[in-house]
Amino acid sequence: MKINFIDGGVCAAKGYKAGGVHCGIRKNRSKRDLALIVSEVRASAAAVYTLNLVKGAPLYVTKENISDGFAQAVICNSGNANTCNADGIYIAEKMCDLVEEHAGISAKDVIVASTGVIGQPLPIEPIQKGMKALCADLSVSSDNASEAIMTTDTNKKEVAVSFMLGGRECRIGGIAKGSGMIHPNMATMLVFLTTDAAIRPNLLKSALKEVTNDTFNMISVDGDTSTNDMVSILANGKAGNEEITEKNSDYRNFKKALFEVMARLSKMIAADGEGATKLLECRVTGAKTVKAAKTAAKSVICSSLFKAAMFGADANWGRVLCALGYSGADIDVTKVGVEFASGAGCIEVCRMGAGIDFSEEEAKKVLSCSEIVINISLGDGKRSATAWGCDLTYDYVKINGDYRT
Repeated sequence: MKINFIDGGVCAAKGYKAGGVHCGIRKNRSKRDLALIVSEVRASAAAVYTLNLVKGAPLYVTKENISDGFAQAVICNSGNANTCNADGIYIAEKMCDLVEEHAGISAKDVIVASTGVIGQPLPIEPIQKGMKALCADLSVSSDNASEAIMTTDTNKKEVAVSFMLGGRECRIGGIAKGSGMIHPNMATMLVFLTTDAAIRPNLLKSALKEVTNDTFNMISVDGDTSTNDMVSILANGKAGNEEITEKNSDYRNFKKALFEVMARLSKMIAADGEGATKLLECRVTGAKTVKAAKTAAKSVICSSLFKAAMFGADANWGRVLCALGYSGADIDVTKVGVEFASGAGCIEVCRMGAGIDFSEEEAKKVLSCSEIVINISLGDGKRSATAWGCDLTYDYVKINGDYRT
């Protein structure tokens, strides 16, 4: 199946509009802080949520609203997480009520999300005042919506693809936000996906969970699992394909297209980690099991010592072996091989669990690029996995030292 990357983000699929405005949650009037995505018709819906025991109120409301497998709109604010607030559920429900009042979509068909500072009261008044302008901003461009969900992100994250199902062109698009508190468990920060493919809710949920495990659950910026992590998807069937009702070839092709969107967004989030200067991609091959491969790859990506070495373009491969050793993965460290690769070339630094002679000068060139691949061969089997992360810089501490104040 051929998959083409296209423009349009969350509005690339048929039957969707999005908008974003500044309503006053953020003090900086130049930053949009309220987003809305709507489908022309009620759509199959699914979501995955953080496993953090402390959860934002919007997650509880969203879970209830899509318990029947359907939704038609998404509303999201930035600047305040609506977490650990006594009136959090009320505020989240009120946001859904405002969508019904101004967009004519049932409050029970709304996915609601919030992101920003934890433990600060979220006033409903700015959102109430901003709804008219927000609905007026709805268009087939996702630019304003993708900007409105950003917090410490330095750039917007939008992806879309087209592909064929049963002779019909289908599309999947998405927007995401995420820069800090990225160490997901069932989701990551906030991601909103849309598709015009027709697929039953139970299969949509299955596809989302399966692909999440290979994408968003394989990234890390700082080891912190957020309280508000959520990935949601709407499927409105506007493409006109025969509805996917079983795990057949159409289902598998849908999953492949969904993977391309979610993997690209995962890399964008990792590359935009707070203070980051480099995207790190760890590819593990030769593992006994997929679990071992994933565990090993994620351990390397999460190592603060290794991340700091990558910031300094230091080929300290010992930190890779160290991370593998404490990962808990079932591996034989005497078989491990490591090489670093980038646009500047590829250099082998470890073979059979031991160091080999290599040019430090050449390694410096390889590791000075903005995207670095860490290839790890375990020599134990045929399973593989990929994880994404970023380097650890001085700016990460600067950003988070005064995040709230």
